[in-house]
Amino acid sequence: MPTALIVLAAGKGTRMESDLPKVLHEVGQAPLYAHAVASARDLEPERIVLIVGHGADAVQASAGALGIEATFALQAEQLGTAHAVAQARASLDGFDGDAIVLYGDTPFIRPETLERMLAARAAGHAVVVLGFQPDDPARYGRLVMDGDRLARIVEFKDATEAERAIGLCNSGVVAADAQTLFNLVDAVGNDNASGEYYLTDIVQIANARGLTATVVTCDPSETMGIDTRAKLVEAEAVFQARARAEALDNGVTMLAPETVFFAQDTHVGRDVVVEQNIVFGPGVTVETGARIRAFSHLEGCHVSSGAVIGPYARLRPGAEIGNDARIGNFVEVKASEIGEGAKVNHLSYIGDATVGERSNIGAGTVTCNYDGVFKHRTTIGRGVFIGSDTMLVAPVTIGDDAMTASGSVITEDVPVGGLALGRARQVNKPGLARKLFDRLRAEKDAKKKG
Repeated sequence: MPTALIVLAAGKGTRMESDLPKVLHEVGQAPLYAHAVASARDLEPERIVLIVGHGADAVQASAGALGIEATFALQAEQLGTAHAVAQARASLDGFDGDAIVLYGDTPFIRPETLERMLAARAAGHAVVVLGFQPDDPARYGRLVMDGDRLARIVEFKDATEAERAIGLCNSGVVAADAQTLFNLVDAVGNDNASGEYYLTDIVQIANARGLTATVVTCDPSETMGIDTRAKLVEAEAVFQARARAEALDNGVTMLAPETVFFAQDTHVGRDVVVEQNIVFGPGVTVETGARIRAFSHLEGCHVSSGAVIGPYARLRPGAEIGNDARIGNFVEVKASEIGEGAKVNHLSYIGDATVGERSNIGAGTVTCNYDGVFKHRTTIGRGVFIGSDTMLVAPVTIGDDAMTASGSVITEDVPVGGLALGRARQVNKPGLARKLFDRLRAEKDAKKKG
């Protein structure tokens, strides 16, 4: 059965005290709504509909930047969750399958949980609601059961004392046949304490029509909603704890796990060693057997098997590090390919460049890639030795097995096997340093006496 996602992402998030739409606040260096979408990735949804409202343009731009293939439905007025779902109707026109309603501020629903909800749908239940039993039910809506049948959902403010005593609570996540869902939503009214159109009312309407509704439960941690800065901090801690545990389970060695920070899409292979104080930004893949040394920052990069990164290294977007390559302390690599077995060990910047296999880049080397308007590329061949403190002024090509002398400024291509020197001839002036210092010290003494 095809699946569609309806992700509610229209809220402003007043309690966040922010100009940023609530769903664009980040956990694991990804916006909250992206976690909700990712939770259903294993279901291979045929369609994804994001219901946008406050900051709609920013949410759409974010989804585009992340490569999320979705359609967008505008909820110009926030009149309740049923009203929000109704906005997806046009986007799901002609769709024949199940729809799952998710919330852009609830990032931790597990794929396995959604699969169990769809299994309940396949078993014949028209509406499946995700429930949970928190230690403190607080002001959550309550799920009123009649055996295995979900009789109705009651919002806290509308509940009786007996209903408030129920421990089974509503997460808001719903699965139903898409067309059935819209038909039920059409019948929802707003005669309640808030004057809103509650999605929860579809359960009672379904029962009245002879359709069955049931509940699938999950751990309360999955249903954490983010509506304050404090909750955002709490969610980040939950995310990092999960990511670290998963990495350990997958065969990653972390010397101090509590100091390692992952992004939502970080992939680290087995037998990778991750030392202390590492930050993985978005878009990082580290292959089997690599080592990430202490105090390094990686984003948008690929580290191949056996490579060693750091300590104190920075890999920026577009960095491709080959097998067994070495990127050392205080080295920055951006939009560059570092070949197999190549070494950039000390205090260098490699940007918009290709470094061939087995080449060695000396300390203090800079690929001068930017002329103030355009970026230019540096190409370094195989087996090249770049002397310390070499400035490679792009565009420039260094041929295979070539060498540059230390302290050179290289502005022209270097042929295969050639040695390039781009520095002024040294001139020594015997005794001049002593004379110069004597004069300067005399001037200093004179100023003190004056």
